[in-house]
Amino acid sequence: MKKILLLLAIFTIAQIQISAQGISKCGYIIPKKSVFKTKFASVYEAKEVVKKMLDSIKWKENFTLQEKNGINNAYATIINNKRWIIYDNDFLESLDDYAATKWASISVMAHEVGHHKHNHVFSGKGSTVPTEIEADDFSGYVMNKLGATLAQSVAAIKQIATDKASATHPAKNDRVNAITKGWNRAEAEKKATVSTGTSTGSSTSTGTSTGGGTTTGGTNTGTGTGNPTTPTVSETENYIILSMQNVQNTNVLLSDDGKNYTQQLMEPNKPFAFKYEIYKYGWLKLPHYNGYRIYKLEHGKDYSILWNARKKFWTVVQVPTE
Repeated sequence: MKKILLLLAIFTIAQIQISAQGISKCGYIIPKKSVFKTKFASVYEAKEVVKKMLDSIKWKENFTLQEKNGINNAYATIINNKRWIIYDNDFLESLDDYAATKWASISVMAHEVGHHKHNHVFSGKGSTVPTEIEADDFSGYVMNKLGATLAQSVAAIKQIATDKASATHPAKNDRVNAITKGWNRAEAEKKATVSTGTSTGSSTSTGTSTGGGTTTGGTNTGTGTGNPTTPTVSETENYIILSMQNVQNTNVLLSDDGKNYTQQLMEPNKPFAFKYEIYKYGWLKLPHYNGYRIYKLEHGKDYSILWNARKKFWTVVQVPTE
């Protein structure tokens, strides 16, 4: 009986400690204060680590670091038209202890660098699920470049991300998946470099939407990465392939989050392949007699956009694979 009571007491104390930790403005679980020190003992040491990140992708720094303890956070921002990354050194020190690896704090800083790399801070919309996913993907990419293992790259987010998504931040599993995709992309580049003797030297966009984008020459440059030619058979599982049965060029609306749409020019009877490396689905919006109809499209599937001449509206059907 005493053992049972002791276990209950320990469990209750642990629950109280977790609830007392709180959630930061960036949706992070705030770790308990640490007595250990990380690489970020000063803004100068943080600057050195960030410089290594930028050197690894051959990108010139366009922001300033500022240490600001007591905020339990690290975030990218714009102040007086100048880019900043503001971080709480105590928060990062505690995070390393909490995740049991020095790479935890580095991965958080890489995430914030990703926001500047992809110009998320200029949207004026604050944090969104797509931009957070894209910054996580960038973090995984850079962590690989710096020599971190995949386990080390996801250690921080596994500890401080919340299980459920919010209006501004993805769920933990989605964030782990995004970091993993970025890390795997860098790993694939390494293998390609070894086999060909060449190097890309820079990070590429994952094709996720930041709420903007334009249509140029029939190629979508906003939501997803447009490709007017059909991908190879080995690549098709990552693509959604559309074809339109029409006699003239027609604009359709595509999205990777079901909220922000970008126009894409479709040519008659010419397959169009588009790829979202983060999300499992894409969304297609077509005019309907009472406004618009939205279709959810799955990766690895072919779809045909058909005109219903009798009822005068567009519809979408999945093309059978067999």
